[in-house]
Amino acid sequence: MFRLLSIEIHKLINSKASKILILTYFALLTSIALIATIKFDIGPVQFHLAEQGIFNFPFIWHFNTFIAAFFKFFLLLVIVSMMANEYSNKTLKQNLIDGLSKKEFVLSKFYTVLLFAFISTIFVFFVSLVLGLIYSDFNEFSIIFSDLEYLLAFFVKLLGFFSFGLFLGMLIKRSAFAVGAMLIWFFAELIGYNLMKWNIFRGTDIADYIFQFAPLNSMWNLIDEPFSRLSAVRTIANQIGEDLTSDYAVHWYEIAIVLGWTFIFIYGSYFLLKIRDL
Repeated sequence: MFRLLSIEIHKLINSKASKILILTYFALLTSIALIATIKFDIGPVQFHLAEQGIFNFPFIWHFNTFIAAFFKFFLLLVIVSMMANEYSNKTLKQNLIDGLSKKEFVLSKFYTVLLFAFISTIFVFFVSLVLGLIYSDFNEFSIIFSDLEYLLAFFVKLLGFFSFGLFLGMLIKRSAFAVGAMLIWFFAELIGYNLMKWNIFRGTDIADYIFQFAPLNSMWNLIDEPFSRLSAVRTIANQIGEDLTSDYAVHWYEIAIVLGWTFIFIYGSYFLLKIRDL
């Protein structure tokens, strides 16, 4: 494992574009802390976002993982370009000539994806922990380390998303087209879901049941939006007669679905490499 991983790390270190994207990604994760500085006035009312409880334990685990997941597209670019460069620079063929098997080649990419997801999760954990210790009204040990399942969901979400990017990079061989294919798939799921939800199966939960198994939608379902949990939002909703009651829990079957797609994407990458004439 470490031998294969060291090969990929060496390639990334020698790629200026990859280094810039990786540094930008982690800088954006750190920028979550800037949310604490957001202040503005609504008439006579002064609004300070940090005082609305977004950094309270254990809510901060939910909020920060939800926000941090939007930045994953920067690492997606690293992954698809990493795969595209293997073809354009002919390093894939050279690796195989040097004795790396096709299985080991795909595993080296998967280990890189795994490393990105793991480091991202640890990074978000420490950023959230520091922000929570500064701003949270609740600092009891049992409260601080409750609801950590959101970090697990974040890790699985990144793992599935990056594996999808790896598969598309292997399939299409061009980073720009691979990212474009990801966007097309996203809009296809979005349009298909809305057609079923509001036209074909209007008034039922059939569309939700079907699309919980779609790749990108299943990843989205891992961490529900956290904003409706805020007391200020609930107060406003109650005043206008809206019920924001929802299930915010991380469910095992949602994790299982994304892990299932992860396996399909990684095995699909291996299958493509196995049948291709290099």
